[in-house]
Amino acid sequence: MSKSENNVASYAIIGFGNIGRALAKAFARKGIEVSVATTRDPESFAADAAAIGSGIIPTTLAEAVKADVVFLAVRFESHPDVAKALPNWQGKIIVDVTNAYGVPLEKLGGLPSARFVAQAFTGGRLVKGFNHLVAAILEQDPAVHGGRRVVFLASDDDGAAAEIGVLAENLGFAPIKLGGLSEGGLLVQAHGNSWGQLIFKDLVKFD
Repeated sequence: MSKSENNVASYAIIGFGNIGRALAKAFARKGIEVSVATTRDPESFAADAAAIGSGIIPTTLAEAVKADVVFLAVRFESHPDVAKALPNWQGKIIVDVTNAYGVPLEKLGGLPSARFVAQAFTGGRLVKGFNHLVAAILEQDPAVHGGRRVVFLASDDDGAAAEIGVLAENLGFAPIKLGGLSEGGLLVQAHGNSWGQLIFKDLVKFD
């Protein structure tokens, strides 16, 4: 995976709604710099970003997609617009935080939602993760009663899942890998008008 000049991966969050802000708070809590972008002018949400922390950098979509790791925290229907911001996502890791609740199954062509999303990001390495908790829980400190709040990760790319697992630990979470998108991914996705079995389960891991 390409790293920025100081050999540290660069991170971006696309989407600055409730989930995007919850993720930004997780980065700010640990002092890890992250860019945030929407389709709007960065000035329009600069004050909200600054209120979370000095390491939360408002930027344009075109700049944000240059990051090594991109968190997709937009509405499910908006993911193709983000994908179009780059002709090729080669080597980049996309963390799919979307939920396709209410999207008709025929629109997904019979695919799990994360595999459907992955198709849009040509060359990218997709990890489904950080999507099973509601924003009000996700934004809380993941240190709970001496344990760590669990985040589930599913990917068809073991290396990408491992990298996001390390990031999750650096953010204070306890990552649990569920396997591939067509297996474990089904446990943490919406399917039509139903939710996967692990969606909304707020679990804490004690080491």
